[in-house]
Amino acid sequence: MRISAAAVAFCLAVAIDGTAARRYDSRFLARPLWGVVSYGGDTSSSTPDENADQKNDTAIKSASSQILNSVSAGGGSPVDAEATSAFVGAANSPVQATTTLKRSSPFGTTENPAEESTSSLSVATNPQKNAEAIETSPENKDEAKTNEQIPAERKKGPLKILFLSSDTGGGHRASAEALANQFQRLFPGTTYDLMDIWTDIDSSWPYNTIKDTYKSFSATPWKWATLYHVSNTALYSKFVDVHSYYMNEEMIREKMETYNPDVVVSVHPTMNYVPLFSIRKISDKLQRDIPFFTVVTDFGSGHSTWFNKDVDKMYLASEPIKQIAQNRGGVPDEKIVMSGLPIRYDFAAQADAMVDRTTQQGKAHQTKIREQLNIDTNKKMILVMGGGEGVGSLSDIVNEVYAKLRTQGVDATICVVCGRNEELKADLDTRCWDTVVSQSLQSYESLKSRFFTKVLTLHAHRSRRIQLALDRAAAKAAKGNDVADIPGNVDVIPLGFVKNMAEYMVAADILVSKAGPGTIAEAAAVGLPIMVTSYLPGQEAGNVDIVLNGGFGDFCVDPETIGLEVACWLQDSHLLEDMSQKARKVGHPHAAEEIALDIGKTTHQWMEQNELK
Repeated sequence: MRISAAAVAFCLAVAIDGTAARRYDSRFLARPLWGVVSYGGDTSSSTPDENADQKNDTAIKSASSQILNSVSAGGGSPVDAEATSAFVGAANSPVQATTTLKRSSPFGTTENPAEESTSSLSVATNPQKNAEAIETSPENKDEAKTNEQIPAERKKGPLKILFLSSDTGGGHRASAEALANQFQRLFPGTTYDLMDIWTDIDSSWPYNTIKDTYKSFSATPWKWATLYHVSNTALYSKFVDVHSYYMNEEMIREKMETYNPDVVVSVHPTMNYVPLFSIRKISDKLQRDIPFFTVVTDFGSGHSTWFNKDVDKMYLASEPIKQIAQNRGGVPDEKIVMSGLPIRYDFAAQADAMVDRTTQQGKAHQTKIREQLNIDTNKKMILVMGGGEGVGSLSDIVNEVYAKLRTQGVDATICVVCGRNEELKADLDTRCWDTVVSQSLQSYESLKSRFFTKVLTLHAHRSRRIQLALDRAAAKAAKGNDVADIPGNVDVIPLGFVKNMAEYMVAADILVSKAGPGTIAEAAAVGLPIMVTSYLPGQEAGNVDIVLNGGFGDFCVDPETIGLEVACWLQDSHLLEDMSQKARKVGHPHAAEEIALDIGKTTHQWMEQNELK
């Protein structure tokens, strides 16, 4: 049904595009015709291409524009202008990105260069964390003590920022809030709004059903995978671009104009085509350039709708994403910035304070945080998460982790983030854990051979270091040495909706969670090893590859095997240290700050150029 819809879509797109080319610049309206290209696990993105249902057009649904709550400015150790340029300085030949300011036409062309300047960020593969450089710099130590000094770029004045996003999963809004926090720190007086271009106007069907479609389809993985992969094609994307333009562009443009922004930042894959066209028209009408940036909030892979080569600059989190942006979207090198995923400022502050959790300084900081959270400092700690709603096989995973730790004699605390699942939280408070252990022992013997599964996805496999540890554990179990004489002392602490997640990740030794891009980025920022237990087909598949290829975690869906492997990790301190070091290489705790600084500087350059007109 959807494949035939895509075929019809292509025919309509060709007919419409002929008219469009005569009315507007066809270089902007027509996307390159790419085919289906596999990437990251099985393919991925960060949101629904809910534009999948394309044919009807009238169902009116209006919603007032939403304004994000003001985010208080954070303290910490800010990065100065020189440190900024090095924050993604990798050991392996980074390539310097340059920003070329050009007179933007209403159609997204890039002619008539007006000015060139060097970007404050660099393009790099597998960038290294710069915490050590910050720690050894006397200037930065002074800044950390004052807790108030901000890079000089903040003196250029406040900005009016319009974020484009939708609540199809929590990651997009979280990224917008993380960026907004940094804009307000770096450019005091900055104001910002969040616009959902599909629900803040009387958009046509199917665009006005995006949120409901996401909730419904993401709850059924096979439906979501079908929608994702069918929509992630050249023909489908081309049709949606043209169809959404003719059905909604005028309304979107009128709404965007009411915000009168200095800059537009998209953090959603379905908001990079029509809004860009609209802001170019607004710029033409007002005779002032308004820059448009895309911050891709996917980690390991991305849907084709993310990548519009006509945006002013695009911020990416990984090399696989960069390859997709260039191969499928035709985004040129000079517009790509390898920035990392924007995460909350709390993680940057904690990463700077801890630096490296494997050192004495890092261990001392972890102990301090555990004391603040009332967590036993003499035990290992496992943080188990199931998403904001506390869904999935979370209960079974907790049971098996508890049973394996207890039978193998590992003293530990299991903190379970139940989210809004109050029923699960109450059940964990009253659960009979002796019964859990006895039931787990009945099936323990059958799991030993599962340690030897090495190939986990089409594009990644378990690291050799982790596999060796599992092989040793399997050999130990085969000899009957897998049950300790003295049971482990294990506590289970159920938590509700956690707001201080950075502290809990610092306190933890292992994170057990689904493959959300924000969660993985946050864990990597503080050097926390990850056991990935599930992923949403499509946008999250590539995130599993990031963890596996990075060597800082593993992927397993079976609760009993998860319990066995977590117990194995906790009994191998050298393995945990190795995984933590590898996680830090992937982490970018200051990504939000660096992105905001770069966007702010570029926007001010455009504003200065506008004043000369």
